[in-house]
Amino acid sequence: MIIKTDADVELGAERMNEYLPLLKGKRVALVANHTSLIGNTHLVDTLRSLKVNIVKVFAPEHGFRGAADAGEKVQSTKDTKTGLPLISLYGDNKKPRPEQLADVDVVIFDIQDVGARFYTYISTLSLVMEACAEKGIQLIVLDRPNPNGHYTDGPVLDPAFSSFVGMHPVPVVHGMSVGEYAKMVNGEGWLKGRVKCKLQVISCKGWQHNQYYQLTVPPSPNLQTMNAIYLYPSLCFFEGTFVSIGRGTSKPFEMIGFPECTLGDFSFTPKSGPGSKSPLYENKECKGFNLSGFGENFLRDTKSIYLFWLQNLYESSGKNTKYFNDFFDKLAGTDKLRKQILEGKSEVEIRKSWEPGLNAYRQIRKKYLLYPEV
Repeated sequence: MIIKTDADVELGAERMNEYLPLLKGKRVALVANHTSLIGNTHLVDTLRSLKVNIVKVFAPEHGFRGAADAGEKVQSTKDTKTGLPLISLYGDNKKPRPEQLADVDVVIFDIQDVGARFYTYISTLSLVMEACAEKGIQLIVLDRPNPNGHYTDGPVLDPAFSSFVGMHPVPVVHGMSVGEYAKMVNGEGWLKGRVKCKLQVISCKGWQHNQYYQLTVPPSPNLQTMNAIYLYPSLCFFEGTFVSIGRGTSKPFEMIGFPECTLGDFSFTPKSGPGSKSPLYENKECKGFNLSGFGENFLRDTKSIYLFWLQNLYESSGKNTKYFNDFFDKLAGTDKLRKQILEGKSEVEIRKSWEPGLNAYRQIRKKYLLYPEV
């Protein structure tokens, strides 16, 4: 398949003629982070140079500059470069409060996503949509391609397991850009109280779902390479187990293992550092697998989540009862996957159980696509 980069695609943020007229005379808030770039310039700086009245910035998980750990509470403060108020949408304040929107007429959302349900930027998007809908504020989504937008896979979330790492009945790999996802959330009435957001999506030009998209900026501290981004939908399940995915190493989400692992011939030792201040098994040698290259050279083209490691490391642990933790079912969006692994179901059997949900979801998804699939 064709590989596209920023040079080949006109991003929503770059199509300023489409959205600048909507900002004239308006008080504007941005939901943005370090990926909100036009070329090498941050969207905040570009819009300020064009005299757009930006009054504040809302920052998602990992913060405005993208340096915070996964799950780390990000403090609300001021941007040192612009002096703009920064309001964290992580920790205790995941949804903009009415008073935080009191001086806002329009909200712009521009963040690079990676296409996995448990990657929390789409949860932030949904809560921002809900807050805007409740206040009657327009939301403009500046769209970007999804690097995992060429397939859909995984169990569809059961609403009983809804959380910040999975809010809506979509599969783990949802196959949509953030703009398409916002349209679906709005159109399917998935916002609280079935409220509707005044939504405008500024789409990209030059990208299709059957084209790979090469990111030039890491979307978060522990997804540093395209290999990790392709591995992420398969490896993030391990965050709900006692297996390390390499946080605290030079290649997070490109290796798996734990100290007592009897499989694989690779070893690594997690260390505390930027983006991973207290990693699992800090300063302890882990044994397992080096997956460098596996995402780009195999998983990307198979268009599927890879369950082999999840099942085999459970078996190699001696079916340890502590293999899974309470977070696993939230990541999976169901308790069925954990139970299927405990029961010794094969990957073929597990994948077959996903088919009815995936087929139903794909029919919903079709209604909201902005970009061709062929």
